Amino acid sequence: MKAIVIEPVCPLMSRPQLQCERADEVLAGMVVELLEEVRPGWYLARVPYRYEGYLQAEHVLTGDHLVRRWTERPKQVVLKGICDVLSGPAVTCFPLATLTRGAILSPVGTPNADGWLRVELPDGREGYTKCSFLGEYYEKPRFEDPEQLRKAVVETALTYQGAHYRWGGKTPMGIDCSGLVSMSYLLNGVVIYRDANIVEGFPVHEIPRADMQPGDLLFFPGHVAMYLGEGKYLHSTAKNGSDGVVINSLNPTDPDYRADLDQGMTAVGTAF
Repeated sequence: MKAIVIEPVCPLMSRPQLQCERADEVLAGMVVELLEEVRPGWYLARVPYRYEGYLQAEHVLTGDHLVRRWTERPKQVVLKGICDVLSGPAVTCFPLATLTRGAILSPVGTPNADGWLRVELPDGREGYTKCSFLGEYYEKPRFEDPEQLRKAVVETALTYQGAHYRWGGKTPMGIDCSGLVSMSYLLNGVVIYRDANIVEGFPVHEIPRADMQPGDLLFFPGHVAMYLGEGKYLHSTAKNGSDGVVINSLNPTDPDYRADLDQGMTAVGTAF
């Protein structure tokens, strides 16, 4: 059965417990498939990009009519790194929820003169946030022109610069390498596999290293980065001294060159 994620950041765990490896994160407003209840309060779930893991029942809302209603409602996505939804259209009002980039809301009406927009949360509550914090929710590629789409994906990826490294994370509160590149594509309407390898059935396919362009993905053993152009790439790395989303270089003469990654590259992939 289908379910709506109502937790701002819902951990998808590798086992049905909290003290284990985090496999992924699912954000508020996303719809997942619940495959089975493996123990009281825990479901095995599958996300749209075919990742599977375990989530807590309290983090999702079930009911065919509720899921259908949410699916059919207009949507906008949070683009601000962190976004409060308040009980009223003023900064002094109580926060109903604090969401991250990538969370999905449903607009109710239009913004007022001060930019406050009434929105519906995935659990049905209504509140207010600034319309400048939100952007269009894309269910298909944002641009038909490949160059425009490449540019948009790179610009989105750069908004995560400085976020710390979090295994299984995919928000500005903490993000890993595949979370970074998959969210950068997802926010532009392209679903790629959320892992550091090329998987059949998804848009990314291998190309020669000499053909890489901005927005393409660089693969290493257990790691993935996004090529920015001019020999630079963006990635989320746990390497001491970086500890998050940084830019490094493929040029040995640059001070931010990483020989371990340059010499260990296994493939270049593109979704174009």
